[in-house]
Amino acid sequence: MLLPWVRRVAARRLSRDLPLACSCSAQGPSPRGYSRGAGGKGLVLGIYSSEKDEGAAQFTSAGDAFDRLVSGKLRELLSVCGPSLKKGKTRIFHGLHQDFLSVVVVGLGKKNAGVNDQENWNEGKENIRAAVAAGCRQIQDLEIPCVEVDPCGDAQAAAEGAVLGLHEYNDLKQKKKPVVTPQLHGSAESEAWQKGVIYAEGQNLARYLMEAPANYITPIKFAEHIEQKLRSFSNVKVHIRPESWIATQQMGAFLSVAKGSAEPPIFLEIHYLGGANTNDPPLVFVGKGVTFDSGGISLKPSSGMDAMRADMGGAATVCSAIVTAAALNLPLNIIGLAPLCENMPSGKANKPGDVVRAKNGKTIQVDNTDAEGRLLLADALCYAHNFNARAIVNAATLTGAMDVALGSAATGVFTNSSWLWTHLYEASILTGDRVWRMPLFEHYTKQVTDCPLADLSNIGKYSRAGGACTAAAFLKEFVTASHWAHLDIAGVMSNKDEVPYLRKGMAGRPTRTLVEFAARLSQDSHNT
Repeated sequence: MLLPWVRRVAARRLSRDLPLACSCSAQGPSPRGYSRGAGGKGLVLGIYSSEKDEGAAQFTSAGDAFDRLVSGKLRELLSVCGPSLKKGKTRIFHGLHQDFLSVVVVGLGKKNAGVNDQENWNEGKENIRAAVAAGCRQIQDLEIPCVEVDPCGDAQAAAEGAVLGLHEYNDLKQKKKPVVTPQLHGSAESEAWQKGVIYAEGQNLARYLMEAPANYITPIKFAEHIEQKLRSFSNVKVHIRPESWIATQQMGAFLSVAKGSAEPPIFLEIHYLGGANTNDPPLVFVGKGVTFDSGGISLKPSSGMDAMRADMGGAATVCSAIVTAAALNLPLNIIGLAPLCENMPSGKANKPGDVVRAKNGKTIQVDNTDAEGRLLLADALCYAHNFNARAIVNAATLTGAMDVALGSAATGVFTNSSWLWTHLYEASILTGDRVWRMPLFEHYTKQVTDCPLADLSNIGKYSRAGGACTAAAFLKEFVTASHWAHLDIAGVMSNKDEVPYLRKGMAGRPTRTLVEFAARLSQDSHNT
């Protein structure tokens, strides 16, 4: 460990050999000879923490190669520019090489980090995503238009960190952050890098749809946006079903919610035929698509209501997962179903105590009009059974109770299939977008079937007790398939600072987990 005065002397000596000094923050003054927006490239390199407190940190192979290219000056500068880099922390150096205006070294944590059984994710992959995102943002702050990224031993995770970390919704702002294009440094892992880019772009599509204002993403505009994204794929068919079609399908629960709004409802149906046999049983995704949820007559508080533009997060994530599956050319058939509407108060809206009839004939007493998502899903789940599904997976920002239970740490999964749960769980370990299994006890079913006026109530009779569980029990009344899972994504809808490689805003979770789940299913011959 160098003493402080030794460090200062060494730094002065190094400054005679190097044209530009190091900076511990992108917010510091620009180096001599550098002007913002001057073009050129940035470079992000990884470094592992030393196993012992006083041991030398270890570069990745790309970092080692670059250090040799600059005659060891990168390592020398790191040794005198402060303490060893901890995971997720960065340090910037300017003018080390003519091809790169700035080089950001990022801390990757321990080299041998793998699956953490306590955290239920691959810690090494998460460290890479977080570190690369931090490094790319430093380059963006310097307004350098292109950044090459060290694969850090896992090019897919590095690409995900770069593409997710740089994304920000600013379509409606005049002043925008500079666009930075991330590229792989070297060519050894180009296929894995491209896969990571596709996974991240899928999640960014969901983030875009969820973040956009509700007057920009209405039911029809949502459907048209997804249709446009899928237009180039010859093995995809998109059906945008109007209100008249919904009525012929006797989706009375869905229509009862939609009738309160001036925006007409849409039932979006997507068929991705990626399997070797287009007649093979498909994986069916169902997503709640309430493009704005005021709560209806059971009106929500005004504070925070604007976030309910993202109440179509279930539809956004499942549709984005299908766009991603098509881009990856996954070898399985997938059908996506998204009932899309607004939940608004009006003279035509559902009233507390109204009784509506779902597609399967069951009657539902609407005791709370703000528990509307399950009414949409009830009809969509009934319709999903028309396709001889291999499995049915629905996603919905369904209950505030899910946020209370798990917060933003994981998506709550309610399922009648251990086989399905295993695939979802193992997929989430790889993506870092975790899931947690929740109970589907008969205990909760009794609380929604004990109803004075109808077959079911849309809320549990003990009101807030086990709210996420009673909502799942309600949905179960519309499912006969032996492999079904309900993902309550209310807690993971947005990001404040919990996921370091996502900026503040709508999170688009768990899109990558759904994609990884579909990829795993395409390799599993069980239940085909």
